[in-house]
Amino acid sequence: MRGGIGLIKIGLTTWSEHDYLLKKPKPTLAEYASKLPVVELDTSFYAIPTQQSVLKWVLETPPNFRFIVKAHQTMTLHKPWQDYFSSQQEAFTTLINSLQPMIKAQRLAAILFQFPPNFVCETQFVRYLRMIRQWMGDLPVAIEFRHDSWFLKQYLPETIALMKQYQFTLVIVDQPKVPHSAPFYPVTTNSAFQLVRLHGRNHDGWLKKGEDWRSYRTLYDYSDRELSELAQVVEEISSFSQDTYVIFNNNAGGDAAKNALSLQNKLQIKYQGLNPEQIQLF
Repeated sequence: MRGGIGLIKIGLTTWSEHDYLLKKPKPTLAEYASKLPVVELDTSFYAIPTQQSVLKWVLETPPNFRFIVKAHQTMTLHKPWQDYFSSQQEAFTTLINSLQPMIKAQRLAAILFQFPPNFVCETQFVRYLRMIRQWMGDLPVAIEFRHDSWFLKQYLPETIALMKQYQFTLVIVDQPKVPHSAPFYPVTTNSAFQLVRLHGRNHDGWLKKGEDWRSYRTLYDYSDRELSELAQVVEEISSFSQDTYVIFNNNAGGDAAKNALSLQNKLQIKYQGLNPEQIQLF
């Protein structure tokens, strides 16, 4: 990277949906890890993986590779824990237990809590954030808010103080500007790492309803100008933490990998220690 003291690692959400990355359909994790040094695991939001699966992922990637794991949907209050577990804490202990191969290999970049829009800045939810730290122990945790109440002038100082007190990384979110959405607010609350998540800026697609909403929500291709602006922000904030992770989640149209490689080029980053690239004979 250019300048700064931290390491910038750019990646994507999941590894198998990015045909552009290796110019082939459904790349494997090992193939993905020959191009990029970090991936965000989305499947853990729906079902906690087995230790065997986690160990397999660790073994398929090089020592410098990192994983960002989404917290289960009961842990982010999208679904009631009673539907899956015997207690609320059991969700946390189950996920932590499943991730032990990743934790022991020092490959876990963060557990990402992406909260729903109804997780607003209220006392009950502040208490829940404190409980998260108690249940997560000293594991790295990133918090993504989807409601602007946490960023309102009267609450923002307390939000930042809370993040710092409990060593939470406040996710820097780029998403469409819709009513009460979280703003793009570059701030470092954890010197160990920070996380930038780029969902695109498709306003109409973000609000789309119906069965095919997933096909439009993150349908966005960042322009060269937008990527240059993002590169400047990422480079500036990277000096405030040891690691800066940038995840492109704008893949409804297959643009995430292309945008990620463009950002890497703009930041003049050449990653070392990736998986060796396989020679395509046919």
